[in-house]
Amino acid sequence: MSAQQPTRRGILKSVGGLSAALALGAGGVLAGATSASAAVGDGFGLHIVERGEDDARMWYYRFQTSAIGWNPAVNVLLPDDYHWSGRTYPVLYLFHGGGTGQDFITFDRERIRDWTAGKRLIVVMPDGGRAGWYSNPVSSNVGPRNWETFHIAQLIPWIDANFRTFAEYDGRAVSGFSMGGFGALKYAAKYWGHFASVSSHSGPASLRRDNGLVVHWANASSGLLDLAGGTVYGAPFWDEARVNADNPMQRIESYRHKRVFLVAGTSPDPVSWFDTANETQVLAGQREFRAALGSAGIPHEWHELPGGHFVRHDMLVRDIDGVIARLRKA
Repeated sequence: MSAQQPTRRGILKSVGGLSAALALGAGGVLAGATSASAAVGDGFGLHIVERGEDDARMWYYRFQTSAIGWNPAVNVLLPDDYHWSGRTYPVLYLFHGGGTGQDFITFDRERIRDWTAGKRLIVVMPDGGRAGWYSNPVSSNVGPRNWETFHIAQLIPWIDANFRTFAEYDGRAVSGFSMGGFGALKYAAKYWGHFASVSSHSGPASLRRDNGLVVHWANASSGLLDLAGGTVYGAPFWDEARVNADNPMQRIESYRHKRVFLVAGTSPDPVSWFDTANETQVLAGQREFRAALGSAGIPHEWHELPGGHFVRHDMLVRDIDGVIARLRKA
């Protein structure tokens, strides 16, 4: 088992972290964290080891769980009127992308508090690992990294038990950026009855195109950043059943009767060669996916916009409004 990941407060005080937090302005998106050896609300295989509920809207929890070999964290962004309205709310699960700078505070930096002000929606933003790919890996050399189990079997029921949510299909949406966009598409198909809306912002939608380039990338990135040489899908031979189950392109019928929202960039990002290459593959995969949805007569909203691999705030706001329109109203 590897050493526990740094605390949320430690992340924010790291290089660049504090300035990023200050740039969010007065009002403080980031809740202060206080440790707790036990807390009301433990359950579903999760034990709270750290929590922050000082901020009226942004609450924070770090959990101990047998699914993950360190203590993953979750941000829960509450509506402005949550504490006094008595209402029940729909929930958006919002997933971050991959890489060393991507974690559960990603959407703090993307001003998610501003984009949801005045809107009756709970937004849950969990850890997904640096390259966890929202999956249970085939192999790991650092202990358990079962992100799919953590999110689906543990976190969702914990959220429904501890917050006033519509714990049903029409009460949940899932969205994400990059690796998180793939995770959203994967979970929405694989766990059809969990989510009525799915969105992918620059997320891969086709694992097998170009001789399985995305599978190779998932294996390489997870092996380097998360699993110390382990892989999500297996190498040199893939777990074919798992690839089939996770591949959005092979589960087209699972998107029927859902709201589907897709975003991809069309032109090189001059800042980063990596982002340009990444978005080129994303765009090709999303076009293949959209064509399959269209052939099946499954409605979907899609946007191709200039630029490379980054979160587009106008599209995130549009997505949030679409989520609220599709789900049950608070």
